[in-house]
Amino acid sequence: MPQILLEDEKLKLTNLSKVLWPDDNITKADFIKYYAQIAHVILPHLKDRPMVFTRYPDGIYGKAFYQKNVPHYAPEWLKTVKIESDEGNITEYVVINDIKSLIWAANQASLELHPWLSRISSLDNPDYVVFDLDPMENTDFQDVRKVALALRDLLEMEGLVSFPKTSGSTGIQVYLPIACKYTYQQAREFAKLFCLAIEKTFPDITTTERSVSKREGKLYLDYLQNVKGKTIISPYSPRPKKGAPVSCPISWEELEQGVTIDIFTIKNMPERISQKGDIFEGVLSIKQNIDRWLNI
Repeated sequence: MPQILLEDEKLKLTNLSKVLWPDDNITKADFIKYYAQIAHVILPHLKDRPMVFTRYPDGIYGKAFYQKNVPHYAPEWLKTVKIESDEGNITEYVVINDIKSLIWAANQASLELHPWLSRISSLDNPDYVVFDLDPMENTDFQDVRKVALALRDLLEMEGLVSFPKTSGSTGIQVYLPIACKYTYQQAREFAKLFCLAIEKTFPDITTTERSVSKREGKLYLDYLQNVKGKTIISPYSPRPKKGAPVSCPISWEELEQGVTIDIFTIKNMPERISQKGDIFEGVLSIKQNIDRWLNI
């Protein structure tokens, strides 16, 4: 069983020849190498956040499961945080602040990394508002693209900066960084305000309707993503789909020019990062005030 030394800790790496993406012949060793290569850009987006993993020990076509609680066999050095829910249940979450923790998670076949929207020092105050734009059966990625660009324009008109990334699946997620002083309810109210404006602008292709059966196959504007304890796929995290697509930060210019969601993969992401760096860095460094939309 191979062992590696990372940051003065020994890690056992298991089942390295296991094929996780059979269509693309991507093994667990390839997957671990991917996270090692991009650690410098993904770690800032995970740092100090409770994590939820989606694990695929038998590859993307095998049985998968979510993991919130730290497993009993986790190493003692792994950072964790205990959080009590409103119902009184206590969950001990993993926190990934360093490369050894990231590689440990990769060795668990954690193909998807889902960080909270807030940090452990301010669990009740998200660092960003998220707009999750997802097509349904009567809409497609071109509709998502059009709506995302309209949302950018609307936010820009109000003097606000936002950052898009592909979901790695079918949609686009737009992040609006905010000062760490607002509650999740305030973040949600803000998101709802802009989602309703988009719905009014594109009534034929968008909806804020919560009931799936009443959405008429329109693109769902999900402002309810902004809830304490809810998570969203991390930038640079791969997805369990053919081609090994990655949730990739993109520029608004790229979205205008017409990117497609399947062009960003585990295989080409390290090269893209070496050329562009972390174009999602502004999500962490910019702190915008949204007081005037909340009647504060």
